[in-house]
Amino acid sequence: MTAKRKNTWLSWSSGKDSAWALQMLRQSDEYAVSGLFTTINMAFDRVAMHAVRVDLLRAQAQAVGLPLYLIEIPYPCSDAQYAAAMADFVARAQSEGVQCMAFGDLYLEDVRRYREERMQGTGIAPVFPLWGKPTRALLDEMLAGGLRACLTCVDPRVLPAAFAGCELDAALVESMPDGIDPCGEKGEFHTFVFDGPMFRHPLAVAPGEVVTRDGFVFADFSPAAAGAVAP
Repeated sequence: MTAKRKNTWLSWSSGKDSAWALQMLRQSDEYAVSGLFTTINMAFDRVAMHAVRVDLLRAQAQAVGLPLYLIEIPYPCSDAQYAAAMADFVARAQSEGVQCMAFGDLYLEDVRRYREERMQGTGIAPVFPLWGKPTRALLDEMLAGGLRACLTCVDPRVLPAAFAGCELDAALVESMPDGIDPCGEKGEFHTFVFDGPMFRHPLAVAPGEVVTRDGFVFADFSPAAAGAVAP
C-alpha cells in the first residue's frame, strides 16, 4: 500500500525558487502541497523584498490552483514582530493539520537553521526540496522546463540598476558581473514568475515604473490585458 503523502504548505515568495520548489514537490511521492503562504508588507500591500503586488500574488495562486495564506507584517518590521507573526501562522497551520512547511532555499545555512529552529517542537517538519543544487545547473533546469520570470528587485551595489524589470534568461545571466549567483541566492536580485510548468496558464502582466527605495531598485508590474505577457 502506498503511504499517504504529507500535507504540506509552501513558502511562496512569488519568485522562481519557490515556484520550482512547487514543481519538485508535485513530482514527489512524499509531499502533497495544499497551500501557499507569503509574507506581505502591510504598508505597501506587496510581497516583502520582491515588491510584487498582492493582486499578482493572488493571480499566481489561482494559476497554480492552490489557496493562498497571507502573513501581514508592519513596515518597518522588528525581529520580534516578525517572529510573533510567524508563530501565529504556524499555530494556524498546526490547527489545520499541516505536517510539513517547504521552502525554496538553496544553500544559505543561517537561513535554513533559522527556519528549522522556528519549527522545533511544532510537529511541523521543514522541507527544502532545492537544497544543495548547484545554482547555474538549477537555473538552466528551470529555464529549460519553461519557467519565465522577471527581475523585480535588484541590489545596485552588486548588479546594475538597469537589470530591474528584465526577463531572467540565459543571456541575462551571462551579462551579469562576475560573482553574481545565477539564482540571486545572496540577495543580488529577486524575481516574479509569470509562467511555467506549475501554472495552468501564463499571467498577463505589464511592466511599470522603476524606483529606488531603501537602497534597492524595484521594478513594478501590474495586471495587463488578456494575452499580454511580461516583460
